[in-house]
Amino acid sequence: MSAIQARKQQYGDNKLVQRLQRQVGRAIADFSMIEAGDRVMVCLSGGKDSYALLDILLALQARAPIDFSLLAVNLDQKQPGFPAHVLPGYLRRQKVDFHIIEQDTYSVVQRVVPAGKTTCGLCSRLRRGALYQFAAEHGISKIALGHHLDDIVETLFLNLFYGGKLKAMPPKLRSDDGRNVVIRPLAYCRERDLQRLAELRDFPLIPCDLCGSQPNLQRQAIKQQLQQWDRQYPGRVENIFRAIGNVQPSQLADPSLFDFASLQATANVNVDASMPCSSAPLPWALQDQPETTSELHNTSSG
Repeated sequence: MSAIQARKQQYGDNKLVQRLQRQVGRAIADFSMIEAGDRVMVCLSGGKDSYALLDILLALQARAPIDFSLLAVNLDQKQPGFPAHVLPGYLRRQKVDFHIIEQDTYSVVQRVVPAGKTTCGLCSRLRRGALYQFAAEHGISKIALGHHLDDIVETLFLNLFYGGKLKAMPPKLRSDDGRNVVIRPLAYCRERDLQRLAELRDFPLIPCDLCGSQPNLQRQAIKQQLQQWDRQYPGRVENIFRAIGNVQPSQLADPSLFDFASLQATANVNVDASMPCSSAPLPWALQDQPETTSELHNTSSG
């Protein structure tokens, strides 16, 4: 690589880091994710997204106008061949406070889920339960997860196609039991940028053998569709994400979100007296309607 190429590469890398840090900072501000005095637990799985989350939060912490602390937490699920030394070694080199939770969820998943079936759902619930419990017992005020913009849009389509719901991943939420607040600071970040950051930083990645390696997952199919849209229609995925934050309940059909029942006209209507008008109610639900063309003809001629 020539000196000019090296400078261009360095410039591009710096722009990438700045963009990601700016996007995370904006998400934190938009949703009041982190406040003064917060003790933030950064959930570290060994994947590119959680490494990037920790990397960016450390950079923002160094220059933030408020004081908050970070604790990196990993759940060792006792998967066979899991390199238990990798994360502690990396975190010590980065001088980051950390804790490793050891809980054999792998055996539970293997025992409960039939062979060939997707393990993601149960694995996720068990992992979430262990992390939430740790947070509640150790004075954690915020739990930071590494879900990014692509994850959020994928979840929207999964719920739409397979659950019949308009539902995604919120950037900030309170757990069902009310004990924990979960934040997703990477909500504005694209996965491709996080992949580039992982390559730039040379994170010691640990693959997930429970979910990511299984073929034919519904999420993988959605991911491939989004990647195709990125190639064919740049900006479409970002527009879909923006739509999640630009919801108009009156233009949907959920009566629990909008009071359609009591909707009435608010302006006086001037009726032209020359126009025919009937006081009879409109036949919204006609009974015994003709179903074929011949029946319609016979009814009309009769």
